[in-house]
Amino acid sequence: MKYLLTVALCAGALGWAAPAPTEAGVIERACRQSNRSAASPQLCSCIQRVANSSLSASERRKVARWFGDPHQAQEIRQSSRSSDSKLWERYRAFGDRANQVCG
Repeated sequence: MKYLLTVALCAGALGWAAPAPTEAGVIERACRQSNRSAASPQLCSCIQRVANSSLSASERRKVARWFGDPHQAQEIRQSSRSSDSKLWERYRAFGDRANQVCG
């Protein structure tokens, strides 16, 4: 009985310590929902990983909206606001890096 209790506690502890499955980020979800033929789960996941290291959380949320409405990206690109210019530069750098890393 003592052995079974020890095994049960160890199994429970291992289950608790195991990492939970990761949820898709906003970029990955937008990529998968974009209905583009090249948007495979592997590619979208790779793009999300690059976004995580290249863009802030708020920038990722904003960029994710561009998958559904590319005109929003054009608005940022043409904006005269310095914050929009900085976002566009970070987005371009992210896109270049995603292209290199994810193909």
